[in-house]
Amino acid sequence: MSVDRQHTIAQPVTLEGRGLFGGHPVTARFEPAPADHGIVFVRSDLEGARIPARVEHVVCRERRTSLQNGEAEVDTCEHCLSALAALRIDNVTIELDGSELPAGDGSAQPFVERLMEAGINPDGDASRHRFKLTEPVVVRDGDAVLAAVPNDEPALDVIYDLDYGETAIGRQVFTFNDHDDDYPKQLAPARTFVLQEEIEALRASGYGTHLTEQDVLVIGPSGPVGNSWRFANEPVRHKVVDLIGDLYLLGAPLQARITAHRSGHSLNHALVRELVRLHRAQYRHDLIQSRTTVDIRALMRMMPHRYPMLLVDRVIRIENDRHILGLKNVTINEPFFQGHYPGTPVMPGVLVVEAMAQLSGVLIGQTLEHTGKLGILMSLDRVKIRRMVTPGDQLLLEAEALRVRSRIAHMKCRACVGSDVVAEAEVKFMLVDDEQH
Repeated sequence: MSVDRQHTIAQPVTLEGRGLFGGHPVTARFEPAPADHGIVFVRSDLEGARIPARVEHVVCRERRTSLQNGEAEVDTCEHCLSALAALRIDNVTIELDGSELPAGDGSAQPFVERLMEAGINPDGDASRHRFKLTEPVVVRDGDAVLAAVPNDEPALDVIYDLDYGETAIGRQVFTFNDHDDDYPKQLAPARTFVLQEEIEALRASGYGTHLTEQDVLVIGPSGPVGNSWRFANEPVRHKVVDLIGDLYLLGAPLQARITAHRSGHSLNHALVRELVRLHRAQYRHDLIQSRTTVDIRALMRMMPHRYPMLLVDRVIRIENDRHILGLKNVTINEPFFQGHYPGTPVMPGVLVVEAMAQLSGVLIGQTLEHTGKLGILMSLDRVKIRRMVTPGDQLLLEAEALRVRSRIAHMKCRACVGSDVVAEAEVKFMLVDDEQH
């Protein structure tokens, strides 16, 4: 990943309006955020529930990008994310008092105007990370194709081929480079659109019942109905707006060349998921090949666990008392395989969770404030066992400190085999003096 400086907005700014699909009034308040905060939505009407703008929070919704974290959801966020990506804003909190962002005129222009009005400042000296693609990636859905290949230049190059067949839209091709081209003028004004024959089906599903031809670009047999083009090729330009917004769900700007043919939100999300998977696989490979930070002998001095309950073999890296990576090599000699299950050995999911919790305990013990403290498991939340772990697998364990106080620690954990996530959990510990146990 190449680096630059991170940016946030200079001052708070608000944008009011109605949601595109639901039509409910909503106010979005954009606030500056510190370095490495990322883009985070906050639902003020749901006790401040937070939803990071990352692809792991994407939920399937027709014709738009929606994010969900627990019970909280943010709908139709692609235009907002596209504007943030284009203006190179890395860190911002977006507070909403409803579930859908303001639609404005169906383009990214209202977001661009408000954010430029707020001003954009560097977030100190924090480095901005750019996701540099190193190998080709292709995702398909029927005749829709989205391909990404490496780009030697530090930029995102997009070629979008839109083909609506025998309609007023027809076939349109548009290219855009986020380094050389002018997003506010060339892309931001391009509005979302819908074919006239699709209107009744959408309204029958309860979507857009409040909209008129002045609120959204409706394309009839001869062109816009009750409206006019802003660009002769406005539909394909808007597709590029959507694509740029969806790609920002990587959590970093992408350096690659993108070729899109009939791509929509679902295929955009599929590409981002594949890019994240490849990045994680490479990152884990590099870590495993790197020098060991803490070997098993040192771990046994740091942890109270012993055979057969010591489930961490080594620690690869500890970063700023907030993040830790470790390994567990799973062999057929593990004692639990004798009964779980004879003939089909599978590592119990509870032991995978236990391994993540043990690694969390190592991280907690590293901070000076909590030296001499022992983490006692208090609760498990959002536990997901995604696939089986069997003999020969190598578990890459990861724990991140969400909150550590004098008596309580809250950790977010993940376990992976290769590029696959096998388990996730949030773990809370009660911190007690070690001599009590």
